Amino acid sequence: MKKQQRLVMRTAILLVLLAAIGYTIYTNFFTEKTAVAVGSTAPDFVLTDLKGHEHRLSDYRGKGVFLNFWGTWCKPCEREMPYMNELYPIYKKQGVEILAVNVGEPKLSVEKFAERFGLTFPIVIDRQDQVLNAYNVGPLPTTFLIDKNGEVKQIITGTMTKDDIQRHLESIKP
Repeated sequence: MKKQQRLVMRTAILLVLLAAIGYTIYTNFFTEKTAVAVGSTAPDFVLTDLKGHEHRLSDYRGKGVFLNFWGTWCKPCEREMPYMNELYPIYKKQGVEILAVNVGEPKLSVEKFAERFGLTFPIVIDRQDQVLNAYNVGPLPTTFLIDKNGEVKQIITGTMTKDDIQRHLESIKP
C-alpha cells in the first residue's frame, strides 16, 4: 500500500514539474513581448515623488519628457545627475520635463542622494518595479526620450555627458 502511495505522489510531483516547464517554455517562446520600443506610445504610470505629489506620465502630454531610470548605488547615474539638474530649469521653461524614476530604493536613501546633489527635478520611486518592468529597463541608467505626443523617440542606456543630455533635451522640445 505504501509503495502505491509513493508512486502516486511521485507521479503527481512529476506532472506538476512538467506542467511548470511547459508553461515556462510557452511563455518564453510563444507569447508576444510588449517591450517599449522607439515609435511606440510610452506606457502611462502614476508614481509619487519625495514630497508626496503624484506624477502621471499622461499629465505631461504636450511637453517633452526625459524619463530617466536610476539608482543611488549606480555610479554612472551619479555622474549624470548634476548635468540633468543644471539643465533642468532651462529646459523646463521650454516645455521639457525631467522625471527621474528611482528603482525601488528606500525613501530615506533617495532623499539623502537628492539632498547631496541639490536635485530640483521631480524624483519618483518605483517601489514594486512596476514601471521598470513595464518599460523593460535593463542596465542603469536608462533614459527614454518621449515627445509631446507621448511617443518614445529614443532609448539611451549608459552614462551621458552634459552635451549628450543637452542634445537629447533639445530633440524633444515641443
